[in-house]
Amino acid sequence: MLVGTLYLDNLEEKENILDDLLYGAYVLVEGELIKPYNNTIPNNFNYKSYLSNKMMYYQLKIDNIKVIKESNNIIYKLKNKINKRILKIDNSLIDDMVYESYQSIGITHLFALSGMHVSLLSGIILKGLKKVNNKLKYLIVIIVLISYGFIVGYPASIKRAITFFIIASINKIFNFKLSTLKILFITVFILIFINYKIIYDIGFLYSVITVFGIFWGSNFIKSENIIYSSFKLSLVAFLFSLPITLACFYEINILSIIYNMFYIPFVSVILYPFCLLTFILPFLEKILILLIKVMENISLFLNNIDFFKLYLDFNIGEILLFYILLLVILRYNRFKYFILLFLIVFIDLMIPYLDSSLYVYYLDVGQGDSSLIITPHLKEVILIDTGGKLSFDTKLEGDKSYVSEGTLSLLRSLGINKIDYLILTHGDYDHMGDAIYLVNNIKINKVIFNCGEYNDLEKELMEVLEQEKINYYTCINELDINKNKIYFLNSDIYDNENDNSNVTYFNFYNNNFLFMGDAGIDKEKYILDNYNLENIDFFKVGHHGSKTSSSKEFVNMINPKYSLVSVGRNNRYGHPNEEVLDILRDSKIYRTDENGTIKLQIKNNKVNINLFEP
Repeated sequence: MLVGTLYLDNLEEKENILDDLLYGAYVLVEGELIKPYNNTIPNNFNYKSYLSNKMMYYQLKIDNIKVIKESNNIIYKLKNKINKRILKIDNSLIDDMVYESYQSIGITHLFALSGMHVSLLSGIILKGLKKVNNKLKYLIVIIVLISYGFIVGYPASIKRAITFFIIASINKIFNFKLSTLKILFITVFILIFINYKIIYDIGFLYSVITVFGIFWGSNFIKSENIIYSSFKLSLVAFLFSLPITLACFYEINILSIIYNMFYIPFVSVILYPFCLLTFILPFLEKILILLIKVMENISLFLNNIDFFKLYLDFNIGEILLFYILLLVILRYNRFKYFILLFLIVFIDLMIPYLDSSLYVYYLDVGQGDSSLIITPHLKEVILIDTGGKLSFDTKLEGDKSYVSEGTLSLLRSLGINKIDYLILTHGDYDHMGDAIYLVNNIKINKVIFNCGEYNDLEKELMEVLEQEKINYYTCINELDINKNKIYFLNSDIYDNENDNSNVTYFNFYNNNFLFMGDAGIDKEKYILDNYNLENIDFFKVGHHGSKTSSSKEFVNMINPKYSLVSVGRNNRYGHPNEEVLDILRDSKIYRTDENGTIKLQIKNNKVNINLFEP
């Protein structure tokens, strides 16, 4: 199976093509088959694995696409009409910032197609058909649900919910007296038998495990007090989904237990039915938009409450132990042992503070630069440059894709919720283009700028830092870091941004590190004349391996043991330059385009290097 990615010259052409691309249409495409990559930043989403689990092994980079004819299939025609009707509604698509707030406060599951929608839809139909005999009533609902599944594309959670409803209906009609847990087990068995790779689908895992938890803890949830019962329902759903959330997204908001108590009834009882009503009666659209706006603004406000957010990763052992304890607690009413569940989370939170290793990540951010340094016991977190995704089409300036999303995922997986020092070598977009994005999404204590004049990008960042009351410093010589020093090999002011780069040097655990930014040969000559830098262990090669940097004289002086080049795959600049690679041949060369992120772990003067290759 192929997955098409359509690259067009401008947004106008894209909109014209998409108007003709209807569900079920026959198309002729021309393009290039591309093998997808693994994630090259650790603990990030693996797109190659994701596609493989859906039995997709190639992407098609489409150069040209032509619609041959539309489908005559009545279901596809209905699907296209429904889609067009939905897109006519203002605000039918969720803004990126709003979606991130939903994700952060733990309510995105309410906006994904799930068993909740199947339950609501089936409940509405069953209530409307209460005077119809059971067999016919359930048959009608099953037909509607199967059609609904086809229209929405049968995501795994919908497959689970519809299959469960069909088996539960058969159980009720023929009085087989199967428990809800047995029906759930039969549902899971059937779906895995049809396609075993469904177990890798996050939506399926969430759907099955959360529903199982609610069934398993039904006695605990029951209460005459509806508010207390609602709280316990939300708590059980939160606890059963927590290991999956942490293993996949590394972030959990404890207050989501409370938020869901209000959001679930609001969405399920008010918003979702009102969406269906507005679809039928378009004049209600303004009321629907008002309800959505209220929900969005509340979510954006709640997202600013950071105190109850936890960032950590759960390994397979912790997941199993957590679920075993949870099952025992709910089955045998040992609620006082809930403390053991939170003890697992607490221990996981403390592990980074007990780790005496130094970690350095040379991050694969494409054609850009970004390096992450984590000092022993998590005392200091330092990011040198952010990377930045350049768009060469001015009409695509609204693109919200950030390379630093991968950096944030890595930090959260390591239990890190702040950056102590953001060091910016200079003002080029590929080095600091994501700085404002990071300021808006993670706590940053201090920012270090280079010497020289500042461009518009740097000035814009400074304005944001002042608004957020974040301290920043310009043209400094050194930093005190955890009983060590980071030195900036500053020089005279140059007439170009690259040579004004902060060149950063430090020694941790008897290893010498040198980060060159985009400094060129003139800056290298200054360093040769003013500093005694010999036997550099880890040399971050200047300017992505360009021939304007890394002169033979300079490389011979610093005598690097390892040379690390941050460079994008198949970049238009021809980096790294072959002559530069030849100059560096006496060192061990690592390249982010070939090796992905390069991770160093240094402890007791021993260096362990891990690569995260594409």
